[in-house]
Amino acid sequence: MVTPPPLDRYDAAAALSVGCLLVVAYLLVPNPTVQYAVWLTIFCVWMAWFVFFGAKWLYGVDR
Repeated sequence: MVTPPPLDRYDAAAALSVGCLLVVAYLLVPNPTVQYAVWLTIFCVWMAWFVFFGAKWLYGVDR
């Protein structure tokens, strides 16, 4: 079986951005509307990361 590619700075940036968004939503601005918007944004970040990581894994696309 093919092993996944190693994590790089783009993977770390995605994880860090999600962490920062959660801090904003639950510590700085604990408002249900903000939390909903943050979870939608996190979903978009996750989907972008998922597609990038999948392309990197399947096709060897490295930037």
